[in-house]
Amino acid sequence: MNFSDYSFPSRRAYVVARNGLVATSQPLAAQAGLAVLQAGGNAIDAAIAAVATLCVVEPCSTGIGGDAFALIWSAAEGRLVGLNASGPAPAGLTADLVRGRGHTTFPARGGLPVTVPGALRGWQLALERFGTRGLDTLLAQPIAYATGGFPVSPGIANAWERSTELLGRLPDSRRVWLPGGRAPRAGELFANPEFAATLRAIADYGPDAFYTGPIAARIAAAVRADGGVMSADDLAAFRAEWVEPMAVEYANGYTFHEIPPNGQGLAALLALNIARGFDLGSLPYGSADYTHILIESMKLAFVDAHAYVGDPRRVGVPVAGLLSGRYARERRALIAKDRALFPEPGNPPRDGDTVYLTVADGAGNMVSWIQSLYMGFGSGITAGDTGVQLQNRGANFSLTPGHPNEVAPGRRPFHTIIPGFITRDGRPWASYGVMGGFMQPQGHLQVGVNLVDFGMNPQAALDAPRYNWLQEREVALEPGFGAAVREELTRRGHALLPVGAAVHYGGGQVILRDPDSGVLIGGSEPRNDGAAVGW
Repeated sequence: MNFSDYSFPSRRAYVVARNGLVATSQPLAAQAGLAVLQAGGNAIDAAIAAVATLCVVEPCSTGIGGDAFALIWSAAEGRLVGLNASGPAPAGLTADLVRGRGHTTFPARGGLPVTVPGALRGWQLALERFGTRGLDTLLAQPIAYATGGFPVSPGIANAWERSTELLGRLPDSRRVWLPGGRAPRAGELFANPEFAATLRAIADYGPDAFYTGPIAARIAAAVRADGGVMSADDLAAFRAEWVEPMAVEYANGYTFHEIPPNGQGLAALLALNIARGFDLGSLPYGSADYTHILIESMKLAFVDAHAYVGDPRRVGVPVAGLLSGRYARERRALIAKDRALFPEPGNPPRDGDTVYLTVADGAGNMVSWIQSLYMGFGSGITAGDTGVQLQNRGANFSLTPGHPNEVAPGRRPFHTIIPGFITRDGRPWASYGVMGGFMQPQGHLQVGVNLVDFGMNPQAALDAPRYNWLQEREVALEPGFGAAVREELTRRGHALLPVGAAVHYGGGQVILRDPDSGVLIGGSEPRNDGAAVGW
């Protein structure tokens, strides 16, 4: 592992620990998770405490009105398991209903894109199988912050302010999130006593307090009042589920793992499967050749993901064919070293605004957890006096007849949020993720290659400059890419946005576990307010 020699400035020091490590997108949440570890809880307990705290201190990005996915390495079971806690469309939501209201693409805000919030059932499932603490203990810190207030951190304050117009649209959202008629500024205290009461009910009575009874009734009523069709029955019927992770063997014993559809983790594995045939580690890091190959691999992966990903409970997703060596070779052959391609979906064989956190404990457990409302403050709907903001995941549904992701009752939408994990020779090695909509699989590819092919430590792997492929041949590059690289990529046909364009490059966290010593090495994203802490 390379600890100090980079071709770019590394802006933070990595964190090392032995007994436990937590990396999240907000320091107060990282400390909440660490406190659970120090009190004897395990990585799963700490992850739930951290994400529950994020629901309070980073409300623009996450909440119990959103969805979650996780990859969990269980030391006791000696294996990696996947958790899908993404909710479906309400029973009354059909493509004909949405098209009948004059929409040609799925609306992004309001009641229609609100799908059943799945995150809390995910917390429940994870704790029932792996946890050692109850929600009454794990929700104590977030309840305290929601009751007494917390100082808003700078990146979150900026994101909050950008949502002012959305939050001002409905009375409940305006009352809760714009005290005094504006978003809280960095360093100001913000409290959410209504959400504190909701969390207390969940701590006392469990997740059923959210999915049934008065809270569920308020959620359904708020969605229907803003044009949606959710019912209390939709909420009561939901359960999260365990899933088998997908995997691609990369090189030298490293294997990358992702959650299967309905998430876009498939895009990350498709890109890795294509890129691994180019021996990236032999290329100068950050060079035009290196960057070109990653961009082209990602473009091909995205068009296939958008063509084929749907809810596998309702449609067939040809995962095995898409990840086969034969198909990777076919797609890899489309990449020309001297010109940018215009990506089109292939024909695989038919056989066989978000928070991310990662936690590792001294016993060998590791958790890769991601949870989101999707866009900033989700749908813009706050459920009455619950203090709960609701996601807009349905915005990713298709209205194209017959598409695998066409909206239908009970169907889960295409999901952008994806946790990542890397094993080495079958043992847990890296738990990582990069937030940011369709930047996420691109971040998984770039950070993963940094770790494996270039031996970067977690902080350097996150600090490294990134690209963001947007559409067709349009690409944004962070300023860390030099003028010569930009010039060469432009010559090859990439349409580069101007330097400094307002483009999001994601926000990630990484924890590595040394397989011999058990030492944990963590990094946290310098592009947001995150922190890695250990003991």
